[in-house]
Amino acid sequence: MALEDAAKQIDTALTRKGFKGQSHEATFGGATSFLRRTYTKDLTDVDVAVTGIPFDSATTNRTGTRLGPRAIREASCLQAPDAPYGWDIDPMVDMCVADYGDVAYDYAKIADFPAVLQAHITGILKTDTAALCLGGDHYITYPILKAHVEKYGPLSLIQFDAHTDTWPDDDPDRIDHGTMFYKAIKEGLVVPERSVQVGIRTTNVDTMGVNIIDARTVHTQGPVETARQIKAIVGDNATYLTFDIDALDPAYAPGTGTPVWGGLTSAQSAIMLRDLAGINLVGMDVVEVSPPYDTTGITAIAGAHVAVELLCLWGVGRRIHK
Repeated sequence: MALEDAAKQIDTALTRKGFKGQSHEATFGGATSFLRRTYTKDLTDVDVAVTGIPFDSATTNRTGTRLGPRAIREASCLQAPDAPYGWDIDPMVDMCVADYGDVAYDYAKIADFPAVLQAHITGILKTDTAALCLGGDHYITYPILKAHVEKYGPLSLIQFDAHTDTWPDDDPDRIDHGTMFYKAIKEGLVVPERSVQVGIRTTNVDTMGVNIIDARTVHTQGPVETARQIKAIVGDNATYLTFDIDALDPAYAPGTGTPVWGGLTSAQSAIMLRDLAGINLVGMDVVEVSPPYDTTGITAIAGAHVAVELLCLWGVGRRIHK
């Protein structure tokens, strides 16, 4: 490659004209936007805005997920600069994906955070752009859901997780990453009978009407049947998908705040996500990646893979449901 040609392949996140195009850059250099997508605050003609939510003040155990968005972006540069394997859609070519940067908030004013985040997501959705959010602890899904419900009405929820996050909490001022779906269901944001939690392996007796496919069931019946069941539950409902990285067994994702053994494998998760193609996906996030607890970076790599799968899911769903 001539020197002038090589120069054109540097920092395409900053130099690309428009939003489409693969980036054949060295994985170890350059601007680390998500998938080397164009950095922008102008969402004109953008289909999906990737945005980071570096918040971890709601954790009950180990912090560090505020560093998750940065780590996932860096890990995304390891993705092959071609169509993701097993899909007939390429988010870098077939849709306009941009990196919108991170939500801006005052870390010392935690009580203000929920409203700030909700407004941040509302601003994205008002431009008819979908949002892919990179967390951050799992509390962030609650304000993000509120913004989506403003646009789409009550949603089906697909939640990959070790925990149900529906422990009782009737205090509106508490900010907790283990109780926000209790509040979301109580407030009518989520339609429980058309929602499903996958990979659960902690005890919470009150399911609040949500369908649960626990980790043992996934292991025994397999990911193909599990995906079929998930699709049957949500149907054609507008759906939000949240993937807590602790849905994966700690062997595959050690860098998370509350790891639980017996979890899903990376292979099971990949099969399920790909077999969910066709759902009416309107919003999505990857949460609870905590880089300080993973010196290898495999947790962030897993998070980046999940995020790419979610982009493909959204793209296929748009073709079918728009």
